[in-house]
Amino acid sequence: MTSGTEMTTTTPQNQIQNQNHTIRPRPPPPLNYHPRHNQHYYPNSSSSSSSASIKGCCCCLFLLFSFLALLVIAVVLVIFLAVKPKKPEFNLQQVGVQYISLSAANPPSATVNSPNSASISLAIRMMFTAKNDNKVGIKYEESTFNIMYHGIPLGRGTVPGFFQPAHSIREVQTTVTVDRVNLLQTDAADLVRDATLNDRVELRIMGDVRAKIRIIGLTSPAVQVSIDCAIAISPRKQSLAYKQCGFDGLQL
Repeated sequence: MTSGTEMTTTTPQNQIQNQNHTIRPRPPPPLNYHPRHNQHYYPNSSSSSSSASIKGCCCCLFLLFSFLALLVIAVVLVIFLAVKPKKPEFNLQQVGVQYISLSAANPPSATVNSPNSASISLAIRMMFTAKNDNKVGIKYEESTFNIMYHGIPLGRGTVPGFFQPAHSIREVQTTVTVDRVNLLQTDAADLVRDATLNDRVELRIMGDVRAKIRIIGLTSPAVQVSIDCAIAISPRKQSLAYKQCGFDGLQL
């Protein structure tokens, strides 16, 4: 008997083909399975890269600072070579005797020219001339000058520090006061003889002058000029009889 609906017959061969095309479900993964276990993992890779980057930054900073330091040194050298700084000139121009007096203590058996002790009192005014022939200014520090007789310090005078502009001349002065400085027997005899017989008391003025050259806000190392002046004073005339000054050169 034939109906409107067509029946499909299934043969054993068709069943085998349908079984082959059926998608089978995958078995569940084991409990100890983890996807990251199949990847290569290096635990020290991040720390190594961080230390390498820090070392690289340090090297770059060192090179940068070294370059800047060399650049500053080169600029300073170029400026100094262009300016050609000269040594400062600091001379003892005048010495004025305000007063000088001697007092001798003679023992009973001593003569007038060989006292047992003597003291000297004096006041002298010293005027220094500072000359700056440079294209830049000079900064002078405070200077101290010692007055000596036969190597014996009698007193000292101080010149305050000051700034001197370029291409200028400046006069500075100081007063040295000696109040009854006692001398030993030999020196006392020499002093009395020089003052009474020769009318000539020889003194020595020694001191150091320190100065720095300033260029565009930069200050050079201190330059020291030593001054050594020999003077002779007339006690009778209360005046200067002789003066000669010298310099021992520059000392950096």
